[in-house]
Formats: sequence, structure tokens, C-alpha cells
Amino acid sequence: MTLYLDPPVWPAHGTVFSHLVSDLSLTELHDFAADAGIPGRAFDRDHYDVPARRYTDLVRLGAVEVSGKTLARLLISSGLRVRARDRNESLERALLQRWTALLPGREEIGRDLLGRWGEPHRHYHGRTHLLAVLEALVLLHPEPAGPVLFAAWFHDAVYRGVPGADEEHSAQLAESALTLAGLPAVQIRETARLVRLTANHIPGPADDGGALLCDADLSVLGGSPEQYGQYLRAVRADYAHVSDADFATGRAVVVRELLKLDPLFHTPAAQSLWLRAAQRNLEGELAGGLGSPGN
Repeated sequence: MTLYLDPPVWPAHGTVFSHLVSDLSLTELHDFAADAGIPGRAFDRDHYDVPARRYTDLVRLGAVEVSGKTLARLLISSGLRVRARDRNESLERALLQRWTALLPGREEIGRDLLGRWGEPHRHYHGRTHLLAVLEALVLLHPEPAGPVLFAAWFHDAVYRGVPGADEEHSAQLAESALTLAGLPAVQIRETARLVRLTANHIPGPADDGGALLCDADLSVLGGSPEQYGQYLRAVRADYAHVSDADFATGRAVVVRELLKLDPLFHTPAAQSLWLRAAQRNLEGELAGGLGSPGN
């Protein structure tokens, strides 16, 4: 087991922090942190932030002291480093450019949406998810219709971790914001309908826009095992207020419902790109146990 710790020089919350990383696996990192009494909320995607007062303790427990540059190099070479584009806080400019291209002259709506997507309680349901859905839409269709793109922006704009209510409130926000922006009523109704559809991801047989949005929203399920593990950890962080046992129970229900969707993906492109991996990931999650940060 090799864990690495850089000097406590990163200021925040009235003290300075070190970064604790593994060059082997996040499972090893989480296990070490748990044994050392580091709370889960200190985990930030690929490292733990630990206050200066814990530095000596962690070295005594086996963490290896290295410079900040060496720690960054070890993390990159391990393949565990989360890229800047995958961090919520670094995406605002790129996403705002996408919004202004979609609805010129209404930058204030885009900024409000990005503020919502960047709320601190979001881990999976943040700006990285928004970007992933927008990119998946273009991958599935070179020119998605306007309501589909608007629905992607609004579909998790309200997120409190309450299924059904979040989608309804997000749809109502879309109706209000797009009405003020002066969009045609027919586009606003379609956008709101699509947002509500993400509550169950079951579009009708002739619902091309719904199929595109649902497939893009669930594209994360078809990632590599490493990407899927990252997704699981982020979802768990979104529900950090829920006990492990309750989360595992609830997550098992979600996974079984996803596996019962027939089809899971509706467009031929999504089926080709993500279906096999999604089935593998979901079945593996169910078989391997749910709710553990190392999953």
C-alpha cells in the first residue's frame, strides 16, 4: 500500500490543507482514509483534502511525504487523476459559450442555469453531467432540435435529490425562463414535456426527441468500468446524507428499474455505442454490492 501526501500549503477555511492520493486505486485511498478517520466529505474526485493538523498523523500511519509536483505526477501516471474538463468549477466558460450559441442575447438565463448546475451539493448532477449530455446529444444526432437542447439544459436545473419532484420543478423553471425569453409556446411546451420525461426515461415509440434526450441522459451507464466507478462515487456523494444501508437499498431499486427498461437505449446509435457496456456495468453493480465508495 502506497499513499502520498504533499505539504500542507493549500489555504481554505482558515487553515491550510494537504492532498492525500493513491497511485494504485481509489479503493486503497478510501480504505486508508476510513482507517485514518478522514470523513468522506473530504474526498474531491481523486484525492482527499486533509487539514494541516492531520499531516503528522497520516505520515505516521504510512503516507509518504512528497512535493506537490511529485504528487501531481504520480496521480497523472496512475490514471486516477480527474481531468480539469471533468471538474464542475472549470466548465463555466465553455458551457456559457454553448448556451449563448443556443439562445443569443439571453446570457443571464445561461448564467442562472450554470449557477444551479454548480451548486455545492451536486457531485454527479453537476456541470460535468450537463456537458456530457450535450456532447452525447451531438454524438447521437449532429443537429438536435431546439427543444431537445433546451431540455438538456433544464432537465436537472432543480436538483434536491427528490425523484419526480426535481423533474417537475425543473420543467416549471423551463416554462418560466423560456416564456420570459420570448420563445414560441409550442417550443416551451415541448421543452417542458421532455424535461418531465427524464423522470422515467420511457419515451413513446414515435417520440424521436424524447429518445434522443433519454439516451443522452443515460449515456453514462455505458462508460468504461473506471468511468462507471467514478459515476457511482459521484452519485453516492450526492446522497451523502443517506446512510450506507439506505443508499444501497435505494440504489438497488434504481438499478433493477434500469435493467427492466426495454429498450434501455432507444436510438440505434446509442444501442451501438453504450448498450453492451451499460448492461455489463449495471449487472456488475448489482452482483458486486451497492453503496460502497470503492464500487
